[in-house]
Amino acid sequence: MAIETLPEAPGVLHELDESVKTKLLPLYRIIMWDDDVTTMEFVIRMLVRVIGIERTEAEKLMFKIHFTGSAHVATMPLERAEFIVQQVHTAAALEGFPFRCTIEPE
Repeated sequence: MAIETLPEAPGVLHELDESVKTKLLPLYRIIMWDDDVTTMEFVIRMLVRVIGIERTEAEKLMFKIHFTGSAHVATMPLERAEFIVQQVHTAAALEGFPFRCTIEPE
């Protein structure tokens, strides 16, 4: 919250209007889905290179996706989540995989 000093009262601090508040962007989850074609190596590569997850954690998430059918892999603002999903879908298409990610509100 910003503090303002009024010129007519030197040294006295006053708070600005309480109705002005900083709002955070709503967060969204990226969910990766298992399929029978996409390689485990591709999924790990996407988790590491596109999302920025450490290799060991990426391997754990890949197995969770594989064994449970899907996994929540990251949480971020919508615009960033959409960008990452687009990158993953583009990479999957270039390599001939039907791999899919979805976004859902947190």
